Amino acid sequence: MSFISRLAPAAIALPLLLAAACGTAEPSAGTTDSAAVPSAAPSTAGGVRINTSPEQNRIRADKVDAIAAKVPEAIRSKGELIVGFNGEGAPPLVSLADDDTTLIGVETDIAHLIADVLGLKVREENTSWENLFLAVKSGKYHAVLNNVTVTEERKDIYDFATYRVDQLAWQVGASSPITKIEKPADIAGLNVSVGSGTNQEKILLEWDAQNQKAGLKAAQIQYYQKYGDVLLALKSGRIQAYLGPNPPIAYQVAVGGDSRIVGTLSGGGSVEGLIAVMTLKGNGLVQPVNEAINTLIENGRYLEVLKRWGLENEALPKSLINPPGLPRQPK
Repeated sequence: MSFISRLAPAAIALPLLLAAACGTAEPSAGTTDSAAVPSAAPSTAGGVRINTSPEQNRIRADKVDAIAAKVPEAIRSKGELIVGFNGEGAPPLVSLADDDTTLIGVETDIAHLIADVLGLKVREENTSWENLFLAVKSGKYHAVLNNVTVTEERKDIYDFATYRVDQLAWQVGASSPITKIEKPADIAGLNVSVGSGTNQEKILLEWDAQNQKAGLKAAQIQYYQKYGDVLLALKSGRIQAYLGPNPPIAYQVAVGGDSRIVGTLSGGGSVEGLIAVMTLKGNGLVQPVNEAINTLIENGRYLEVLKRWGLENEALPKSLINPPGLPRQPK
């Protein structure tokens, strides 16, 4: 789904982004756990610069021979790690740089760091959200880093090595009378929007079901293909709130100035939401990827990248393989 919409240059208050960040089943076509936001010009605040140019000067790491030796021979012999991204978003996750070609963001930076430790070069593949899953399943891509949440259903097909906390945010218009959304009753009777096929949709539907069971008014849920349409709907009052991943929403709030965050919650719902590298189940890649991430955590390169994109408070103390994920949905 296309979410690209240029904004005028603006100074963003990254402390806003940082403070806000504290607070599925297989996807449907055109959807993403990382609902994207319009891209913006390079911005500075609090001593941090968000670089949206194609010249990224990425933080790099050294190869660790003992870990690189564990990479499956079929991958190691070719010397490249084929990684899938959906580049239709914006900083700080995955987006196209100002040249509309180069993929940038915290996800691409971490992918290159992992490849460095494994002694490989990243071959970036930019594709649609739904094709990320299909391409890993078919073996076309070795891995995906695209704000993918660990779920029990996805673990049937894929292996996961975690690298960030998953947080969601409730976004409302700047002039909205809504001051907080922290529990299901807060959305009773509201017109709300969410990305179809995402983990946040699952949570929203669960909240709405709880409300109806308690005799409260049902929420009116609207779906938009483009995030730009979500922003217009918030501004016009067609919807009163939007639920999506916190990092890009916080970035948009800081850059755009025409919306607010009124609540955050775990992207995992009843369990801790975790973002992870996704590989094909049982192909032998998840172990060295996990060890590479833990090496990067230990040597500080991992935290340097998160700080570069204003996401250090989503850091994990340790990468885990296939931890408990978002619960299975009743059939």
